[in-house]
Amino acid sequence: MADFVASTTQNNDSPTSPAIQLVGLRKSFGSGEHAVHAVDGVDLSIAEGEFFSFLGPSGSGKTTVLRMIAGFELPTAGAILLEGLDVTRAAPYDRNVNTVFQDYALFPHMTVLQNVEYGLKVKGVSRSERRKRAAEMLEKVRLGSFGNRKPNQLSGGQRQRVALARALVNQPKVLLLDEPLGALDLKLREEMQVELKAIQREVGITFVFVTHDQGEALSMSNRIAVFNHGRIEQVGSPREIYDHPATSFVAGFVGTSNVLSATLSHELMGVAAPHSVRPERIRIVRDDAVGADVVVPGVVSDVQYLGADCRVRVDLDDGSHLLANVPSDGLVGVAIGEAIRLAWPRGAAFTVADTTTSEGGDQ
Repeated sequence: MADFVASTTQNNDSPTSPAIQLVGLRKSFGSGEHAVHAVDGVDLSIAEGEFFSFLGPSGSGKTTVLRMIAGFELPTAGAILLEGLDVTRAAPYDRNVNTVFQDYALFPHMTVLQNVEYGLKVKGVSRSERRKRAAEMLEKVRLGSFGNRKPNQLSGGQRQRVALARALVNQPKVLLLDEPLGALDLKLREEMQVELKAIQREVGITFVFVTHDQGEALSMSNRIAVFNHGRIEQVGSPREIYDHPATSFVAGFVGTSNVLSATLSHELMGVAAPHSVRPERIRIVRDDAVGADVVVPGVVSDVQYLGADCRVRVDLDDGSHLLANVPSDGLVGVAIGEAIRLAWPRGAAFTVADTTTSEGGDQ
């Protein structure tokens, strides 16, 4: 659960008020025994200036939480505070947040500059002032010379940056991003991850980024909340989430991990609790594995070539399996059906809460 300390009596004058606080947030659809709990008691605190990601599979509740922060959905229970101010029932336009969506929602008949200044026009900002601010924001997103173009004259990455400029020009305290890179191809998505993080550092406001892509969350975020079935399973830095997953779900969803059952963990390490071991921490040994803390025999059942590395699947005697990532040049002589041994340092295995019904192998 999140590292949350909340008081609904905080106000905007408090220097310690987080940018966002969620207190017992719930969202249910339907009623009685047929009710579906899309968000089931979320407590969370997001600091000012953080690049914070909501990570989870489809249906985990992350987008519903974002929509409640934006005001597009009303919670069934709980509270939403922005800089200490309770905005739980406030209309979207009364919250100092803006949202960028996956489809960008640009006006095709307007120029790039007109799209960016539209929100300022609605607010009654003078023509000269809104043109000035829109032009400055286009410079920040590296599109200063594109103001007279139409959206259909831009690439996907450029349209994404126009949508970002349009949201930022209103100077919100919080920018909400609902899978904004999902429509881009892999290479452009990777480029935009770098761009988006650089823009966030430059403007210095709080970004809340929703994604199901573990790589995006790990590469861009200061902290991550991992969602599962409407709840947060873990909050932490990318390194904490990856190296020290709190549950078997987090271990399996964020990257690839081997989750050992309590029975297998007790047999190998003397601790009767589920453990997680990342494939890159496991090596294949043919000698006496001097210095290894844990050694287990098995039979190679599959080898996947990944370029510099190969992923080897090894079936164990108890019916489970382990994955090991090894350098491709270290696989000489390793064949499917071969009996081998796997080894890893005891410190590479971490205890996790068992939130799945799996009994071993990777998740």
